[in-house]
Formats: sequence, structure tokens, C-alpha cells
Amino acid sequence: MAVPPGGRMTAALLDYAQIRRSSYMFIFQHALSEAIVPHNDWAFIRGLWSEWSPGLSADEDIANFVAAVEPEGHLAAALGYYRAAFQPELQLPALADWQAASGQMPTQPMLYLHGRNDGCIGLEVADGVESEMSPGSEMVVFDDLGHFMQLEDPELVNRTIIDFLRSA
Repeated sequence: MAVPPGGRMTAALLDYAQIRRSSYMFIFQHALSEAIVPHNDWAFIRGLWSEWSPGLSADEDIANFVAAVEPEGHLAAALGYYRAAFQPELQLPALADWQAASGQMPTQPMLYLHGRNDGCIGLEVADGVESEMSPGSEMVVFDDLGHFMQLEDPELVNRTIIDFLRSA
């Protein structure tokens, strides 16, 4: 959901528009991000979320995020996910096969959902992905939703998922 399958994101990080949208991942590589992210009542996160899902009123969701990352070490752990993505020395060797598989196109039928107003991952990153997906797969683009489509219109997203599973 919202992140194209296969190696699309890796390739997209060579595109200027997507580099701009993904700049937060590069900021998260630096230790200073642990001061930037919570600064000014989490303005960095509020700004990202408002750009990623322009129609979403995310105050409650951001409050839940803050509650989850405020305890000592939690924000560092959350940022660690992004750091490990770009720094192989932070990855566990025992999970190397899983890491490699994450960049491959799944062989089973899948449902890929993307919001047309997604300010985090441009819809163009997914252009033509349907032709790479296994038989029985489907891509659905929601015209009025952004990156957090499951929060913006949970009924529509859930119904789409259930319909796909029932048709399988």
C-alpha cells in the first residue's frame, strides 16, 4: 500500500522529484534528526504528513505517533529503520535473504493501492507496474486520497481490500 512493489523505490531515488519527496530519509541518516524531528511540537512530522496526505486531519494520529516514540530510545529505534535501509552494516546478516527479497516482485497475486494525491511517493513511480505484477494482481488508484489512504477513507480502502480477497 502506497509503496510500489519490487525495485521501483530504489530506481525512483534517482529521480529528482522523488528525491525531494524522500529527503526525510536522508535527514534521518544524521544523528541531528533526533533533535529535528521532535522540535517545535513535532513540526517536521506535521509538515511531512500534511504534504503526504493533504486532505487528512492527522492530529489524533500524530498524537499516537508521539506517544509511541517519546519514551527513551523509541525515536532512535524508529529512525534506525531508515538508517539500516541505507547502511548495510546496520543490517542483521541473518536477515540478508529477507532484505534481498524485499526488492523483488512478489510471485503471488497482490493488490497494490496508491493515492493520486500522495505527496510522499509520486504516482509516476508506479507507472506500468501492473505489467510486472503476477497474474491475478490488481492496482487501484484512489483519486482523492494521499499517502495515508487507510486513515483518510478507511471504509473505501477496507472495502477494496475485502473485494480483492473475495475475488481471489
